[in-house]
Amino acid sequence: MSAIALVTGGNRGIGSAIAKSLTAAGYTVIVTYRSGPAPAEYKSVQMDVTSTESVDAGFDLIEQTWGAPEIVVCNAGVTKDTLSMRMSDEDFEDVIDANLTGAFRAARRATKGLLKLRRGRLIFIGSVVGLSGSAGQVNYSASKAGLVGMARSFARELGSRGITANVVAPGFVETDMTATLDEKRRDEIAKSVPMQRFCSAEEIADVVTFLASPQASYITGAVIPVDGGLGMGH
Repeated sequence: MSAIALVTGGNRGIGSAIAKSLTAAGYTVIVTYRSGPAPAEYKSVQMDVTSTESVDAGFDLIEQTWGAPEIVVCNAGVTKDTLSMRMSDEDFEDVIDANLTGAFRAARRATKGLLKLRRGRLIFIGSVVGLSGSAGQVNYSASKAGLVGMARSFARELGSRGITANVVAPGFVETDMTATLDEKRRDEIAKSVPMQRFCSAEEIADVVTFLASPQASYITGAVIPVDGGLGMGH
């Protein structure tokens, strides 16, 4: 069987595009989903990244059924946007727990298999706002900024074993979430981007697939922006 790639939150949006791209590149792709029906087009495992027990059980099932994932894409996440003065402790903690601690839970558990393989990729899906900040997204920006320090620490810990850790930082992406914005707001956002348009989920997926490939074997601890120039200088 080909190398196994795991994509957390791979049942929709950017995660689904990543799963599709990795499949096309020849990987055996497994996606995790938290709720609802299992995605029919991929091998899938139910996993809630906010629960260590759920993450451990999911990895146990994956390893017993298919083997240890060699490519691990930590994509699962949530948003709870509001201005900081209105943001409750729960709003802040829930986003950190899913986006940052959740990525840590998945990467920590994945490391067991990667160390045995003595190779592998940890790829974290960050955001341009993790470096530039964003009004109304103190919690989300903090969670995505935290991924940078975390990935670079994994890179230092695991590099001698042939394991890389990198962050892909998207800008504004065409997803179900951004599709709900009104036309005026979409135009305003597009004009703030040097490329004058939103990114497609496929463009994010292409960069993830490159980082998973042998061609990226000497790239680690990097933050790769896929944001049309929006975050330049950060």
